[in-house]
Amino acid sequence: MKKPFAFYLLAFAILLTANCLLLTACKFNPDMQTPGESYLQGEWQQDSVTMQKQLINYSLYNLKFNCDSFFVQIKTFSKVNNGADSCTKSGQWTEYAKGVYDQKEDTLHVRGLFCNPDYSYKDPTGCFRSGVYEESFKVVKKTDSVVQFNPTSSVIAFSARLIKRSTCTPKPL
Repeated sequence: MKKPFAFYLLAFAILLTANCLLLTACKFNPDMQTPGESYLQGEWQQDSVTMQKQLINYSLYNLKFNCDSFFVQIKTFSKVNNGADSCTKSGQWTEYAKGVYDQKEDTLHVRGLFCNPDYSYKDPTGCFRSGVYEESFKVVKKTDSVVQFNPTSSVIAFSARLIKRSTCTPKPL
């Protein structure tokens, strides 16, 4: 039994459309690091949290931006013992993450992995979080040396001050 010409034409059109979508949706990764946001380049330090003495838990951030990459140190303070004391060190501990960021309008999106202070990847069997670190912030540039970060996962905004300015020199990937 012969299949009608329209059936073959429809199948061909569907395959052609699927291939076109696949070809246009795929792109090669860049050979070089992208420059990132010029106003963020450098190291930013959060000194305090609003009403931190009244809070049970709070974190202080130290953020470093180099081209399109970031490194974050998160110092957490807790008045409640949530785990083994060898991890929480009497209510204080530090976590680190590194990865890449991008900014669209007023939203800064960081995505990376939890790591050790020396930038090596963190063993998932250790203390606290491991694996993917992802956060979005609404950012407001207050001055050349003060940026306000509003995490979308929290109601507590924080300001960070520039402690060391750097310039981006893109590196090969």
